[in-house]
Amino acid sequence: MLRPKIKSGHQPFRYGENLIRIGGIVRGIAADVRDPDGWVWALLETLDGTRMVDQVVADLVRRFPAHPESDVREALDDFVKAGYVEDAFDPPPPELTAAERERYGRSRALYRQMDLTPRRPSWDAQMLLRQSRVVVVGVGGIGGTAALALTASGVGHVHCVEPDLVELSNLNRQILYTEQDVGEPKIDAAVRELRARNSDVTITGEHLLITGPDPLRRLATCCDVLVLAADRPAAIRSWANQACHATGTAWVHGGYHGPQINIGLYRPGVGPCWDCGRTARLAYRAEHPVVAIRTPEVADTGPQAVNAMTAGMAGNYAALAVVSLITGIPAMRTNCETGLNLVTSEDNYSVGLDTPRLDCPTCGTEK
Repeated sequence: MLRPKIKSGHQPFRYGENLIRIGGIVRGIAADVRDPDGWVWALLETLDGTRMVDQVVADLVRRFPAHPESDVREALDDFVKAGYVEDAFDPPPPELTAAERERYGRSRALYRQMDLTPRRPSWDAQMLLRQSRVVVVGVGGIGGTAALALTASGVGHVHCVEPDLVELSNLNRQILYTEQDVGEPKIDAAVRELRARNSDVTITGEHLLITGPDPLRRLATCCDVLVLAADRPAAIRSWANQACHATGTAWVHGGYHGPQINIGLYRPGVGPCWDCGRTARLAYRAEHPVVAIRTPEVADTGPQAVNAMTAGMAGNYAALAVVSLITGIPAMRTNCETGLNLVTSEDNYSVGLDTPRLDCPTCGTEK
């Protein structure tokens, strides 16, 4: 590191008599540091990108002789390792055009703020997205929002898969389509709209109905992350899990149950897969049978409860999970299910098994 500086958005401030908060105000990023004699604050004030490391150390040793050079270097190294300090010498990659730097400048600022990886070049996340390929299966309320977010974010290639036509009832939540698109294949309208949003991104589409794991395996073979935003047939998540397990492809699914949205993000080979969780749920239900069930006569057969906000939040959350899998920013928990309750803004959860199940039909050794 040549000229250390505190990251934008991580500027420290003092509170109380001897405490410093660095990293802003966001939980999971910010941290408190004790500073009884003021030398840590003085160190942080010098980290403005105008001094070389040796100059920073010499200045602090002169001002605070009770703290030797080793203390100063150790403290500086701690802030670097914690992800709060970057190198002011940070030229943009030559592959990025001036227009791309302008377009994605605010994305870069957000990734820098969320990223606690030491000494990572500030354009690294954007370059990883630029070089990636994502397949979105199902371009409805969730998938359309996810595809739009990934396109706006600069993913290099977004491939969309969808079998249906645009219907009037779609327009309360599926933001890629207009009244003029009703009756047209969704995939044609989606590709047209996404291409208009970002000409730097390669957008392709495929009119395809998923009827088993084989088409998903083909799609997973040629992408970095697969997004499953289709909810039928009922076995489609298991099919996606099987396909991505076979190809080693990371994948994300998104869904909702009325005002509760949920996503799952999985990286094969590093923990339990989706079918591990399903197997665990089935085993639990076998041991704890439901006492009362609804009869067909009183079962709810109405339309799905959803609007642009619920589908959009699920889609954007799924897109964030894709960015996390590609860049590591934010560092989201993988191989688990995460949910948000939009009624209470509470009851949010992240659940998953600690280890794969031996009896899992997809990844288990006893299958």
